[in-house]
Formats: sequence, structure tokens, C-alpha cells
Amino acid sequence: MTKAILFNKPYQVLSQFTDKQNRATLAHYISDKTVHAAGRLDYDSEGLMILTDSGELQHHLSHPTNKVTKTYWVQVEGEPTDADLKPLIIGVMLKDGPTLPSRAEPLDSPHILWERTPPIRFRRSSPTSWLNLTIREGRNRQVRRMCAAIGFPVLRLIRYRVGSWTLDGIAPGTCRTIDLAPGLKHI
Repeated sequence: MTKAILFNKPYQVLSQFTDKQNRATLAHYISDKTVHAAGRLDYDSEGLMILTDSGELQHHLSHPTNKVTKTYWVQVEGEPTDADLKPLIIGVMLKDGPTLPSRAEPLDSPHILWERTPPIRFRRSSPTSWLNLTIREGRNRQVRRMCAAIGFPVLRLIRYRVGSWTLDGIAPGTCRTIDLAPGLKHI
């Protein structure tokens, strides 16, 4: 039986089990040493990570050729218009080449949201807004770079969904274990 752990990674936790600088890691939250992360999530990002004991599932979720979708809730500085979001939708040029087209739309507010420690900076003179952004690739700090490329720096980044799995019902720093039948039909 294949195992998948859906983990809501808190802010400033490394997406690995060890760290020579004694920062918080997955080991502070997950005691099962038979699982490995299927992809990474930046130290400064929060949200859904999938850990599994299946090499096949890990490869499927993390290899770029499989184009597994990932949805992010992105709090940005400023209030982008539909015209501002268009480059994200058609593909924006980054230093390492163009991104694939993505789905980008304004988000009133995430339906689940927790306080972050430390909280994001707040400036009265600079409004913020949320975006719902779905991508099909996973380059290093891609969402942050995409938003910066269109002039809206990221203040907070939460991965809400990977494939068909979401953060729903998983509090920050907690996880849910799922036993999966062999094969990749459940993604």
C-alpha cells in the first residue's frame, strides 16, 4: 500500500528533514522517516506539501514533464487589474525563459486563512490583494518571480492545491495520512 502525507508547511520551515543551521525542518513535524517530499516549497512559503513512500508517486508529482497543477494563494503588494494579470495567463518571460500559461484571477480572500508568525508587513499607503494562481510547472521561486515580473511583489504565498489534493481540513504544522491503492489514478 502506498502512503501519502498531506502536510501544511508553516512559514519558515525547510522542505527537508535536516539542516546544519538548526532551522525548523520537516523532522520537527513528521516522525515517519519512510517518506520523502514530492517537490519543495520555499522556506518563506506556506501550505501543502506531499510526502510519500512511493518513488513512482514522488516522480509523478515533481517531474516537470507531468505538468501536475499547483494552485497558490498569493498576497501581493498592490491591486492588479485583469490587464496586469494577462502576462501570467499567456506566459510571462523570466530570466530562465518563458513560463507556461497559467490561470490567474483575483481572490477576495482565501476561504481558510490562518495568522502567520511573524505577520506580513502592513503599510497603509500600499494596498494589498490576493490572487488565485494555478501553474503546471515548478521552477525555483517561480510564483514569486512571475508576480515580480508583472510589478506586484509577493507578500505571502500559500500553496493550496497539488493535483486534486488540497489544504482543506489541515491546520498549519499538521498533516493527514492517506493510504493509496497502487497506481496514480488518485492524483
